Amino acid sequence: MNNNFINRKDRIIASAIEIISEAGLASLNTRTLAMKENMSESLLYRYFGGIEEVLVEVAETFTRFDKGIIATVASKDISHLDKALEFIKMLATNYTGYPELGALALNYEGFLHNVNTREMMAECLMNRRDFIVKEFQSAIDEGEIVDIFTADELSNMVLGTLNRDLLNRRLVNDNQSHEQVSNNWLIKFTNLIIKK
Repeated sequence: MNNNFINRKDRIIASAIEIISEAGLASLNTRTLAMKENMSESLLYRYFGGIEEVLVEVAETFTRFDKGIIATVASKDISHLDKALEFIKMLATNYTGYPELGALALNYEGFLHNVNTREMMAECLMNRRDFIVKEFQSAIDEGEIVDIFTADELSNMVLGTLNRDLLNRRLVNDNQSHEQVSNNWLIKFTNLIIKK
């Protein structure tokens, strides 16, 4: 996308996300952000009161993606199992198309330790978990899937695998996209839990 169509504040947030993706949350400060944006630190302060405000905007960007996915999947007229799986697929698609979002997901602990982003990130992660648990529980209750695992255990499996794959992608250069790996794993996972 042509940067002329993106306002400066949004470009600064995008640059902050790139810095976190490239070097980790601890590396984000006004100096590195101003350098990445090719501006002075004093000009950066015209847009944000400090790095804490930038972090809040970064966390809001991350949570907006999750809220959008949950709203989209919840509105679909599909089975409960399909809703849980579709949510994971859509996360994987977002992480494939915007890998820096995956880096934010892997830096969630840093966001949870920051007083300005803690509640927002905790709410996002809990909403993610609660949505999947609710759909898995409904799938169990309605006999869509076997009940050898609890809904909570199933949620831990899919979210844990998603996070593990995000970490693996950062450690190993894989020629398959995050989306392809997740879809392959979800097919196997579904075959284990679906009632035959």
